[in-house]
This record gives sequence, C-alpha cells and structure tokens, in this order.
Amino acid sequence: MKKIGLLSDTHGYIDDRILHHLSACDEIWHAGDIGSLEITDKLAALKPLKAVYGNIDDAKTRTVFPEFLFWKVEGLNILLIHIAGAFGKYTAQVASLVKDYKPDILICGHSHILKVAKDHRFNVLYLNPGAAGKHGFHPIRTMLRFDLDLGKIKNAAVIELGKRNELI
Repeated sequence: MKKIGLLSDTHGYIDDRILHHLSACDEIWHAGDIGSLEITDKLAALKPLKAVYGNIDDAKTRTVFPEFLFWKVEGLNILLIHIAGAFGKYTAQVASLVKDYKPDILICGHSHILKVAKDHRFNVLYLNPGAAGKHGFHPIRTMLRFDLDLGKIKNAAVIELGKRNELI
C-alpha cells in the first residue's frame, strides 16, 4: 500500500499546511504549474516526488520535469499531465494518450477546479486536485490524499488548505 499526496498549481507557493498534510504520505505527485524549482526541492526533500511541468513553468523546470508521466504502482496504471482538457472532453493529445496507455487513473491540474469522477467512456478515474497555490481564481486551496492498495484507491480525502484570498 502507498499513501499518495496529490497537488497541482502551486504557482511558486508552498506553506506549512501543505507540507504537514504531505508528511504522512509515501509519495508526492505534482500535476504541474509548479512555479519554481524551490517548490519541488522542498517536496522532494520531504518524500519521493513525481511531477510534470505546466503551462506557466519556465524552460529550466521543463528540462527537469516531463510534459507527462506514465507508470504503474500498486497494480494501477497512472497517467499524469498538467492540461487534460475538460472532464470527458479531453484534448486530442490526452485522448490519444488515454487510448494508447489505458490508464486506470488520469491525473491533471490546470483548471484550478477540484474534480474526482469516473469517466466510463474511457474506464478511467479522473483526478484533478484543484489548486494548492495562491494565484488564480479558485476560492479555496485544495489537494488530495489517498491510498493505493493492490489495484484499488482507498481512503480518498479532499484537503482544504484555506481561502486563497487570505494569503494575498
């Protein structure tokens, strides 16, 4: 079993609330718009990190992290990318990746809108943790935490990190 902390759209911001919730995890996954390699350095110092770059990330970040990742863990196929398109209406690239890789879980960010839903058309669980950072239009900063165990996702929880505008 692995405990996963999932976040996205930090946009160069991380605080003790985020780090506290991630400290109980075995791995941290970041779905892009990191904002600064200082963020991923802090995350990687805490736990093993998997991350992809997002549309706001600079050239240096894009040399460290890929556009998408696909891997297997605990009997599940995971696809991680920053921009997937709207739930069920994926970009052409993501639709192709989903068809080719057949992930059990599709993880993305970008929209700043928390969403967890099963896409029955592709038989994939769609996870968007919302935005953990303070830049954007989202009212509440969010992330997800869950366990992966022998082909199943368990103990999934939405973690609210506070109001975005309290930090501005």
